[in-house]
Amino acid sequence: MRKQSILMVALSVFVAAALMTGCAATPSEKNFTDPTITLSHVEVPYYVGYYYLSSKVKPTKGNAGNYGAPMMMAFIFDIANNTGYPIELDGFKFSVMFEEFEVNTVSSPETMWIPAGKTNQVRVPAIFDTRQTLLTLLLPGAMMLKEKGMSPWDALEKWWTGAPDFAYTVGVAEGAAIFKAGDMVRVVPFEATFP
Repeated sequence: MRKQSILMVALSVFVAAALMTGCAATPSEKNFTDPTITLSHVEVPYYVGYYYLSSKVKPTKGNAGNYGAPMMMAFIFDIANNTGYPIELDGFKFSVMFEEFEVNTVSSPETMWIPAGKTNQVRVPAIFDTRQTLLTLLLPGAMMLKEKGMSPWDALEKWWTGAPDFAYTVGVAEGAAIFKAGDMVRVVPFEATFP
């Protein structure tokens, strides 16, 4: 009698496991739903104010050069897996916009699994300095500056002094996230603004 009870329990566990495995979705083009990518918020974890030094300024130590104030921003995204199976995030890239000006392109080398029906967070740091941003404004952004009647120096000062309070719109454009599930690979576009 006891052997029969143990056998029945083992059989029940096996059937339950088989049913649960059978109920789990298998990745396919038909049942893949693009993950939802949302910009939760942006942080400024490193900030030293606004300055720009030209190569004409004699440094206390070292060699003179064109240098600008560094600043770091961290972009925190929520990524919701809308499928019935785990998916792998295997690439994440986007352009950073200060107002309508593209000032940087950043990516995350992180690879992570997102469980079925769950949401993970991805933090992507972006480093800027006034020299690199000035060059971006003088080359690709020159026409837009002219159309808006702005000088590159006014834009830099506004962005660097306003960054801690988010006194202007920070945008995410041309975003692309690569997801994998089974044999499928899907590139999902995204964009966002903050605040």
